[in-house]
Amino acid sequence: MTRPRTQASRWPRRLRRHAMERIATLLVASGVVMMLQPFAMALYHRSFLVTLSGTLMFVIVSKFPE
Repeated sequence: MTRPRTQASRWPRRLRRHAMERIATLLVASGVVMMLQPFAMALYHRSFLVTLSGTLMFVIVSKFPE
């Protein structure tokens, strides 16, 4: 039997929640690593923006369909 098409199946695969949540989590993790590294001051200055953008992305993406 065929499955009926759901609302989530119309979304492009790259905009599904699972993949976008991984990207957002990687952004948050990389922002924390940038904040804690002792080598480059430029990375430290940008770390807050990277962490903030990953957090905001995760909040928005969590509303996407699976």
